[in-house]
Amino acid sequence: MRQTMGSLAAFVAVMMSGPASAQAGAPEGLQINDRGYFEAPAVNILAFSNWYDGLFADAKIGGVEIIQRGVRSATNGDVRLSATPGQWDPAAALVERKVDAKAGVIETQLRYAAQDFSYSVRAERQGHALQVQVILDKPLPASLVGKAGFNLEFLPSAYFHHAYMADGQSGLFPLYPASDMTRTPDRNAASGRSEGPGAEPLPIAQGRRFVLSPEDAAKRVMVQSDQPIALYDGRNQAQNGWFVLRSILPAGRTGTVLQWTITPQADPAWLRTPVIAHSQLGYAPDAPKIATVELDRKDKRRPPVTLLRVGADGATQPVLTKSAQEWGDYLRYHYLQLDFSAVREAGLYMLEYGDVRTAPFRIDAHVYDDAWHPTNDVYFPVAMDHMSVNEAYRTWHGDSHRDDARQAPVDHEHIDLYRQGPTTDTRFAPGEHIPGLNVGGWYDAGDFDIRTQSQYQVIRSLADAAERYGLTRDTVSVDQARRHVEMHVPDGKPDIVQQVGHGTLQLLAQFDAVGHAIHGIVEPDVAQYTHLGDAVTKTDGLPYDPALKSGQVRDGRSGTPDDRWAFTSKSSALNYGSIAGLAAAARVLAGQDDALAQRALAMAERVWAQEQSQAPDLFRHGNTTGGPLEAEMFGAAVELLRTTNKPIYANVVMDLWPKIEPHFAANAQTAVAAIPHMPAAYRAAMVPAVRQWQAQSAAVAKANPFGVPITTGGWAGSGTVLGHALIADALHRAFPEIVGSDAMYRGVAFLTGHHPGSDISFVSGVGARSKEVAYGNNRADFSFIAGGVVPGVLIVKPDFPENHEDWPFFWGENEYVIPEGAAWIELANAAASASRRTE
Repeated sequence: MRQTMGSLAAFVAVMMSGPASAQAGAPEGLQINDRGYFEAPAVNILAFSNWYDGLFADAKIGGVEIIQRGVRSATNGDVRLSATPGQWDPAAALVERKVDAKAGVIETQLRYAAQDFSYSVRAERQGHALQVQVILDKPLPASLVGKAGFNLEFLPSAYFHHAYMADGQSGLFPLYPASDMTRTPDRNAASGRSEGPGAEPLPIAQGRRFVLSPEDAAKRVMVQSDQPIALYDGRNQAQNGWFVLRSILPAGRTGTVLQWTITPQADPAWLRTPVIAHSQLGYAPDAPKIATVELDRKDKRRPPVTLLRVGADGATQPVLTKSAQEWGDYLRYHYLQLDFSAVREAGLYMLEYGDVRTAPFRIDAHVYDDAWHPTNDVYFPVAMDHMSVNEAYRTWHGDSHRDDARQAPVDHEHIDLYRQGPTTDTRFAPGEHIPGLNVGGWYDAGDFDIRTQSQYQVIRSLADAAERYGLTRDTVSVDQARRHVEMHVPDGKPDIVQQVGHGTLQLLAQFDAVGHAIHGIVEPDVAQYTHLGDAVTKTDGLPYDPALKSGQVRDGRSGTPDDRWAFTSKSSALNYGSIAGLAAAARVLAGQDDALAQRALAMAERVWAQEQSQAPDLFRHGNTTGGPLEAEMFGAAVELLRTTNKPIYANVVMDLWPKIEPHFAANAQTAVAAIPHMPAAYRAAMVPAVRQWQAQSAAVAKANPFGVPITTGGWAGSGTVLGHALIADALHRAFPEIVGSDAMYRGVAFLTGHHPGSDISFVSGVGARSKEVAYGNNRADFSFIAGGVVPGVLIVKPDFPENHEDWPFFWGENEYVIPEGAAWIELANAAASASRRTE
C-alpha cells in the first residue's frame, strides 16, 4: 500500500524529528572506538568486523552491519552477485582491512577470485552518517555487469509492522512475502538448489533515498545513493531471506563507482534497559544464587536490587534489598552482581532492579528434578528418524526416509561438512542403493541428516544418565515393529533405554550394511537439504531404481532419485566412537532388550579386534569423521571395560593415558568413568591433571561475570558450557577434595538464563521464560520444540552478545542439536542429584 507524500522536505523532517532530533546535542557524531567500529549514541556500525562463516557460508554476520538501540538489525553490507543471495551463493574473500580511527575511515579490500574481480569498500564517518564507497581499480568484468551490486540486508522481524519511504512514496514492510517474481534460468543448477527454471524477486520499491521505519526512531535508518536503490524481499526465495537494499554497480567505470550515505537514528538520551540475568528455572536451597545486572556503560543509576517473595494472594514481600556489587566491564556492557545464596527458604521469588522485574522463579530442593522431562518427553521423540511420531491431535512427522540410502559419489564434497574420498570403501557403486540403513537414529539438528558422530555421542550420554541416576521415566510409546511413536503414552518401558536402543539400531545397521561406521546420511542437494516441514515429504520413501523413468513406481521402487546419500569413506576414529556407543548401549539395554544388547556388544568387540589388528584408517573431513583417533580409541576401551571388565581393555586404558593426559579436559568424563574398573595407580596418575583443570576452571570463573567458558566462534557456546559443567560434576564425584560443585551449578544457571544479552532460558520449555522461537525443523512456523537446547549467546565480534528470539534462522544462535539435548538430561540430573545429597 503506497501513498504520495507532499514533499521531500516533509520526508526529511521525519528523519530528523522525534527524540533523536537531539542529534545536534551530539556534535561529534560517529567515532571509531577502541574496538574498531563506528559508534554514536544508541548506534554502532560495524565495517567488516565479522566475515562470512567459512564453515556454513553466509550466516548473516559480515560486511557493514548496524546495531541500533541494542539490536543488530542490518548486516552483509557488501558487493554481492544477486539481489537476494542465499546461504551458499558466492561471497567475496576478505583480502585486507585497515582502520584509521583518527581519520574515521575503515577500508576493506575484497576479491571474487572466480570472476577475477577485486574491489574496496571504504566506510567514512560524515557527522552522524556513514559514507560507504565502492572503489574499483579496473572496470567491472563483463560477466558481472548487471549482476554485481552493493547490498545491505535488513532483519525482517525488526521491520515487521513498520513502514518505509522511497523518494517520497510510502509503503509497509510485508509481514509475509508476496512480492512479484520473474522467471529466470536456474542460476544454481550446478549446486542442485532447484530443478528447471528458477525465479528472482522483483523490487517492491525503488528510489535514491530510502527511510526505513520513519515513524519509529528506534529503528529509523536513512539510506541515500548516487545510484538507484531497489528494495527486495528475499523471503520469496527462502524463508530465511531478509529485506535487501541494493544498488547495481555501473559498468565501464573505475574509482568510486558507487556511494551510499547511511544514517541510523542516533539518540543521546537512550540507555539500554537493564537486564537481570538469573536462572529462569530457579535454585536449590544450597546452590549458589547469583543475579547479574547487565547495564549500558553510560548508565550510572544504581538503585538497590530487591529479592521479592511472592505469596499465594499475589502480594510480594521484600526478602533482601541491597546494593549490588560492582563486577566491572565485560564485552560492551557493565555488570553488577547480587549474591543471594543465603536465602534458602522454599518459595516463589522475583528480582527487581529499578523499573525492571523478572519473571517468577523457584527456590526448592526439587527444582531440578523435572527440568529434563521436556527433553525426554518431547525433543528426543520428535528427533527420531525412520519413525512416525504423534502427539495427541498433532502429527510431528511421518515415517521418514524409508528409502535410505544411496552410496555417495566418489571425490565429492557435500555442502554440510561431509566428503566422500576417492573410493566408496564399500561394495556399492556410486549412486547404488545400500539396503538396511533405513532404521533408527535421530535427526542431528534443525535439519534432517544422520550424523554418526552425534549418534554415538548421544547414546553414551543417555546411557550414562540412565545408569548413574536410575532414570526409569516412561511417557513415550516406541513401537519399532510399526515404526511408530506416541508421545505422552506410557508403554511400560523406560524412555531413555528405548532412545538408546533407537540410536543403537542405526549404528548396527551401518556395520551390517557396509562393514564399518559411516560419516552419516544426508540429503544430496541444496533443494532437499533446505526442506522445511514434515521430513516424510522430503522423499517418496521408495528406493531409487535407475531403470525406471522419473516419477515411475514399480515393485516398491521409484525412478525418482530423491534418496539420501550415505558417505562411507572409512575412518577408524568413527569406528572407535561407534564401538564406545555400542558398548555403552549394551549395559542399559540388558534386561530390557537382551537380544539388542547382545548384538551391540558382539559388534563392538568384533570391530575392536578388527581395528586393533590393522593400521588405522585416517580419513578426515569437517566434523563428520570422529574426534582425535587416540581419544576415540580411549573412549571405546573405557566403555568396553565398563561393560565387560576384561583386563585387555584395562591395559589399553592405562597404555593410552599418557596420550590422553595432555588433552584431559576433552576426555575427563571418559577418564573418570574408568576409575572403578582400574587399579588405584590410575586414579593417582590423574590427580595432577585434575588439579590443573581446577586451576583453569577457577580462572574461567573470574574471566566473565557468569563464571563459565564463553566462546567467541561462529557457533555459540551452550555446548561448551554444558561440557564444562559436566566435567566439573564428574571430577567432583571422583575427586571431591579437589573439585567442588559450584562450576556445575553455574553451568545450569547459564543455560537457564544467567548469561549475557538477555535472561532467557536456552532450554525450550524450561523456566518461566525460555526459547520459543528456535531453529528446529519447525522453524518456518517461528516456533520451538520443548526440551531442545539452543547454542545460545553468539558473540558478534568484537563485543556484541546476541541471541534473537524473534528470528529463528540464526543457526549459530538458535539451532537445536541432539548432543546438547542429551547433555542437558545429564546435567539437570546431576544438579538434582547434588541437591538431594544436601537436603
